[in-house]
Amino acid sequence: MRVTSTGPHVSVCIPVYQGERFLAETIRSVLEQTYRDYELVILDNASSDDTSRIAHSFRDPRIRVETNPTTLAQPLNWRRAVELSRAPLVKLLCADDLLHPRCLELQVPPMNDDPGVALVAARRNMIDENSRVVVPGRGLRGLVGRRSCVQVARRVMRSGANPIGEPGGVLFRRSDYLAVGGWHPARRWAMDLDLWVRLVQRGDLLGLPETLAAFRVGGQSLSAENDARVYEDQHAIMNEVSATPDLRIRAIDRAGARIGAPLGRLRRQLLFALSARTSRHDQPAEGKDPVPALPPVPDVAVNSSGLPDGGASARVHPRTIVMSAGA
Repeated sequence: MRVTSTGPHVSVCIPVYQGERFLAETIRSVLEQTYRDYELVILDNASSDDTSRIAHSFRDPRIRVETNPTTLAQPLNWRRAVELSRAPLVKLLCADDLLHPRCLELQVPPMNDDPGVALVAARRNMIDENSRVVVPGRGLRGLVGRRSCVQVARRVMRSGANPIGEPGGVLFRRSDYLAVGGWHPARRWAMDLDLWVRLVQRGDLLGLPETLAAFRVGGQSLSAENDARVYEDQHAIMNEVSATPDLRIRAIDRAGARIGAPLGRLRRQLLFALSARTSRHDQPAEGKDPVPALPPVPDVAVNSSGLPDGGASARVHPRTIVMSAGA
């Protein structure tokens, strides 16, 4: 797709602080997108490591590198990153996560086709610090296809966690983001879930069955170090969802949250422990090839109903797209 002369259609925003280890790999995953009409906004949060040099080393006219004069708190840095964006569609990508080359190709058309869709989400692989898959195709349980705000809210309650996923797997409208107030600093440890819940009250969620992003987990990651705070923020969001009349939460949904929240926390703890363990092994087992962080996606477009263009019987043509691994 040719880049338009009236400005980019999508802004991919990477807020980064001390991100020298993974930033190059993350940037490459954006530059490898088959969809071309985007800008890449990299916001360096006054890092003292090699982040700035790495960001400026990529010679691509779609990249814009900005630097904060002083280090901001993470929520403010995320807010600033979106403020710097220019496109009507926005994706925030953490500086150690990855996009599949076809991520924007599959997520943008449903947003263009139907203004009633507020956000498009995809499944993601959970990867370790060596970009190896720890858990494949995670997320969107019960949310594949088009879902209303009530359906999403009930699934959020019953999961007791974030069934939609992290920002890298989600595309949203800048106008909706501004209308609901953007990332909420008071929900620092669950800003993504907090925003998704507010956005779906402005339009539907479209959950794609493909795995189009990779979220990096490890024993030293921000989420792992603050698990208790993540749990507290998610619990506060559940209470807000439960108290919102328009979301029509039922007693069975509240009961599900009481069971799902501790189970979700346990799964998260096990995931980070597993990732930390696998990251200690730099090489795959003898005779085995490493699993790519994001394997090929079938060559089929998805419409705003969550079905392949051409109907459920549309032909699927495999492609040999392989995500680069290693910075």
